[in-house]
Amino acid sequence: MTAHSNVPRTPPRFSATFDPATLAEIRRAAATGIYDIRGGGTKRKVPHFDDLLFLGASMSRYPLEGYREKCSTEVVLGTRFAKKPITLKTPVTIAGMSFGALSAQAKEALGRGATLVGTSTTTGDGGMTAEERAQSQTLVYQYLPSRYGMNPVDLRKADAIEIVIGQGAKPGGGGMLLGQKISDRVAAMRNLPKGIDQRSACRHPDWTGPDDLEIKIEELREITDWEKPIYVKVGASRPYYDIALAVKSGADVVVLDGMQGGTAATQDVFIEQVGIPILAAIRPAVKALQDLGMHRKVQLIVSGGIRSGADMAKALALGADAVAIGTAALVALGDNDPQWEDEYQQLGTTAGAYDDWHEGLDPAGITTQDPVLAARLDPVKAGRRLANFLSVMTLEAQTIARACGKSHLHNLEPEDLVSLTMEAAAMAGVPLAGTGWIPGQTGGL
Repeated sequence: MTAHSNVPRTPPRFSATFDPATLAEIRRAAATGIYDIRGGGTKRKVPHFDDLLFLGASMSRYPLEGYREKCSTEVVLGTRFAKKPITLKTPVTIAGMSFGALSAQAKEALGRGATLVGTSTTTGDGGMTAEERAQSQTLVYQYLPSRYGMNPVDLRKADAIEIVIGQGAKPGGGGMLLGQKISDRVAAMRNLPKGIDQRSACRHPDWTGPDDLEIKIEELREITDWEKPIYVKVGASRPYYDIALAVKSGADVVVLDGMQGGTAATQDVFIEQVGIPILAAIRPAVKALQDLGMHRKVQLIVSGGIRSGADMAKALALGADAVAIGTAALVALGDNDPQWEDEYQQLGTTAGAYDDWHEGLDPAGITTQDPVLAARLDPVKAGRRLANFLSVMTLEAQTIARACGKSHLHNLEPEDLVSLTMEAAAMAGVPLAGTGWIPGQTGGL
């Protein structure tokens, strides 16, 4: 026994800087010499909609009766220039997720679910599948820097066109689709060799700024006889200027994606360290639209971590016209479902944390091109699950709106919100709960 064996010792304590996850990543990088790739969005905690609360009606406000008084949810997108704006029954849409990243069954299920509730879904990189078009009442066609799968025939089949400048998970970066997911069908649609890693460009090859984008938008309008609304999607980084330039370029709709938004695959360091939370991006975007006299004339769709009707209602109250969901939609289909826990364990993970979508081994049959795994997903049943989720989101948002005395979801406003934290109050531009103080804007209580 050593002389100091009975001396009390300080309990082991992990460093906040070098926590277990950080230590594990250093060891992994040292052993492999390659950066970590994964799917999904940021896993770090950032200020979000949970930091906001609604001020329901009481003596100073008059609520609406849920069973007798109507609260409308309809939204019209593309009213600025398009001959055929699209009308959605609910202001929650399905974000762009590619065939390639997702199985054909998953893409079909997204279309089915969106159609059942009267909203839209979006193609993603790599083009349009026949199943997706057939099952989608309203389909938005993404026009990305890669041009994979792009052709004018499918462009004309779409109900709207979304020019993607960037994603919230990786603003300034291009996409990845690793070789194990480049099946015969994916390769044929993208005009790529089978089994070879695909990396998408980080910027469009035929324009370099808003003046050129204006020409590109005019070109797309001509191809589609000025019928289709033209969206411009940006990752949240400098929202005031990016939204202003998108409007200047002629967009009918602007889509703003925060850093909680998912991706099929990219560097973990990109997902966690680039971009800003959607909560911090909405008010600058709305301010840009207001300064240009275009708020509600050019519609704003926001995405990135939208999980519920409460999130949707808060985004609309801050000035958005609609929201888009991606990760939540996949969960509704069956992604990361505990029924596949044994197989997730075999992959070295657990249900709820599986993010190695690039490997193409998804037990749920959603983020894979393996025909055996993909066959596990029934598009009809999965579509109904998604429709149920979208319906619940809509009902939740209506419940909140009625409690605030609003007869339409778009009548929600910042005055209906307060914040629980100073950070969220400053980002959202609403008072700290119990005070009249908006950090950085007002001085009084």
